Formats: sequence, structure tokens, C-alpha cells
Amino acid sequence: MISGHDIIVLGASAGGVSALADIVSGLPRDLPAAVFVVLHLTRHGTSAMPAILSRAGALPAAHPRDGEPIRHGQIYVAPPDHHLVIEDGHIGLSRAPSENGHRPAVDILFRTAAYYYRSRVVGVVLTGNLDDGTAGLAEIKSYGGIAVIQDPAEADYPGMPNSAAAHVAIDYTLPLAGIPPLLVNLAQPRVEAAEPPPGKEGDMDKKEELERGADREPGIPSGFTCPDCGGALWESQVLDVVHFRCRTGHAFSPESLLAQQSDLLEGSLWAAVRALQENAALARRMERWMKQRS
Repeated sequence: MISGHDIIVLGASAGGVSALADIVSGLPRDLPAAVFVVLHLTRHGTSAMPAILSRAGALPAAHPRDGEPIRHGQIYVAPPDHHLVIEDGHIGLSRAPSENGHRPAVDILFRTAAYYYRSRVVGVVLTGNLDDGTAGLAEIKSYGGIAVIQDPAEADYPGMPNSAAAHVAIDYTLPLAGIPPLLVNLAQPRVEAAEPPPGKEGDMDKKEELERGADREPGIPSGFTCPDCGGALWESQVLDVVHFRCRTGHAFSPESLLAQQSDLLEGSLWAAVRALQENAALARRMERWMKQRS
């Protein structure tokens, strides 16, 4: 027997500030668990999330230091432009390639928590667009952890919880008000240590693989290219969740890949418009030069 579900990982995007504040407001100071938060942020500037969450509830919140030990009764918030990584007994900060267009990314937090803490992990996917967090929640379930989503009908942006519900066997679907009591209850009882699923132990036995995938072809050729670096994307699947990853380490879910491709396409179209306008302007200028010489 080991401790209870004492590793709580929360992921949110659009609408996440108020959702996270509502959740931490219901957590007691003596919570026998550590809470980890990834909110999609701009990579530039600073984040006020630790101060917001500290004011919202009884638990202190902070951006952790790389290598900081994990302690119960603390909220650890991913800082801008860094993935929040859970390791064996301590926290890591990483500037590994983005996943689903984000750094920090929810999937990396969930994936590393699942590998090191297995059945002790509770993963919570909150409001947000697209589908970051779905693959990570599938990993948590595959290692015996608990999967929770905010009720999509209540979420300001239901994309993330809807995606998780479509691909992962969710244990609890709750409104925000119901999530804190659940987390408190799950943190109390002791749980059996789960064995890793077949094939899992060898799949992620290195820190680099957990953070950015192995330096090899991670799956089968997809025929697509990475919108971030132009490299080939390989397709893999965790349970029912399809994922794409390039050799560099950029990773995408299907919805995130489509969104990134759409942004890239728009940028290419504007580049073509700019090239046409410059070409026309140069042709008109050459016409004036020719008239002046005649």
C-alpha cells in the first residue's frame, strides 16, 4: 500500500484563469497532495497565475525551481515558455520543443506524472480550445490513474474536455463546484501501486523520451510535415488517441496539427499576396524608368 491520489495535475487553456481559481478556492490548506497546473500562456513576459491562485485559496502557489522537491500542500504553476515536468520526487522545467503549439503543454505534464506516479495521479482537463491534454489523460488512464473533466456544458470553451471525453474513458465529469470535493476525497484513501501496462516500461525509460520523444522515428510515416520545423511527422497512437511527432520533438494532436497547418497556410497566402504586390510595384517602377529614358 502507498499513499493516496496525491499527484493532482490540472490542464486548462482559454477560460482557464477563473476555472483554476474556482478549483483551488475549494482545496484545504492540509491537502495531502501536490497540485500541478499548466495554463496555456504567451511565451513572452511574466505570469500572474501564482499570485491569482494564492489569493483564491488556502494553498500557496508558485512557479517551481528546476529540481525542486515535490511537497504536499503546494501548487506548482508552469512558468511561461517552460514545460512543467514531474520526475521521481522532484520537479523539472524544460524548454523542449512545443507540443500542440504550446510551451508549456498539458500533455507533457500529464505524461510525466503518469510515468513516475502511475495510479497515484489524478488528471483534470478543464476549459480550453482544441485537444491538448487528451493524449496525456490517456496516458494517465493507461497507468491506472484517475481521469476527470470539467462538464463541457459548463465550460466556457468546451473543446478540451469534449476531446478528452471522446477518446478517454473518463472517471468523473463534473461542474467546477464538484471538482474540489472530489480531489479532497481522492487524496485521502491509500491506493495500490499499479504495475505499468504491457510494453510501457520500455517505451519511456529515459527523461528525454518523456519530455520530447525519442530521437528516432516515433511511429509510422504520416505523409505530413511539421508546421514548426518542416521535418517529417510520424504518426503513433496511445489507446484511442492519434499523435504526430517529428524527429526534433514537436508534437501535435490531430486538431492541433490542423490548426497549426491553417495558420501556416494563411501565412503562406499573405506571403504570396506580398510577393504579387511587390512584383506589380516593381513592374510599374520599371515602366516609369523606361518612359523617362524614351
